[in-house]
Amino acid sequence: MPELPEVETVRRGLAPVMEGARILSVEQRRPDLRFPFPADFAGRLTGRRVDGLSRRAKYLLAHLDDGLTLISHLGMSGSWRIETDGPDGDSPGRFHHARSKNAAHDHVVFHLAPKTGANARIVFNDPRRFGFMAFAEEGELAAHPLIGKLGAEPTGNRLDGALLATLFHNRRAPLKAALLDQRLIAGLGNIYVCEALWRAGLAPDRAAGSIVNKHGGATAACDRLAAAVRAVIADAIEAGGSSLRDYVHADGALGYFQHRFAVYDREGEPCVQPDCDSVVLRTVQSGRSTFYCPACQR
Repeated sequence: MPELPEVETVRRGLAPVMEGARILSVEQRRPDLRFPFPADFAGRLTGRRVDGLSRRAKYLLAHLDDGLTLISHLGMSGSWRIETDGPDGDSPGRFHHARSKNAAHDHVVFHLAPKTGANARIVFNDPRRFGFMAFAEEGELAAHPLIGKLGAEPTGNRLDGALLATLFHNRRAPLKAALLDQRLIAGLGNIYVCEALWRAGLAPDRAAGSIVNKHGGATAACDRLAAAVRAVIADAIEAGGSSLRDYVHADGALGYFQHRFAVYDREGEPCVQPDCDSVVLRTVQSGRSTFYCPACQR
């Protein structure tokens, strides 16, 4: 499933085309994705100007000039594609798992009149149809059922050892499960949790509360983990951002695909930590693959 850096990469890729553009029309080619589309979906979007694009956790948010916000989620296989008058569309993001360009899975098409340049089409493609779109009325975004219960963003200084200690105190759930709990920290997914735990030297199956001291305060492990989470997310976003700066000069492929994993999807390969003689192992936690180094992570 696309994670926070992928959604941020998509946001950055779409922003130059969508921000400030007016939606001329919307083609809604089916009644639902994971959930039914909102009532009068195309009608409420037609004629609106996109004042800005933002992101909350794994949700892409398009803020419209009438106060309405369009919330979209990529699900398991969703992607956005930018089309102009050329033969091929540019997908904002080339990710670890390939994204479809099969037109049979193009479920929504936004026809835009940008501030400058030729008209553009923004296409939402989703073979498995686990993605979805919803509206948030003016002034209700923060309390929206999809947004209101999300935890802290892992991209700023708010995520520190003290916050992790507060979140994990007395929690018996494994560290990996606690990090994936969107009510605690919003936007983390399987890939970057594996990577952050490796950077912090913490085993994915140890109890989350075990890194908190008996008084509920932060330990060195809390500080290491908070720093590792922030760093791995920042590195992945920067990889996309670095390629975005070359977007008009290259082939449109963004940088997350270039991000080299330390443990994720590297089962049986040598640990990249200097002086470590172990290999990366894979186990399954709550139905998801976990990759880790048994020597470096305790």
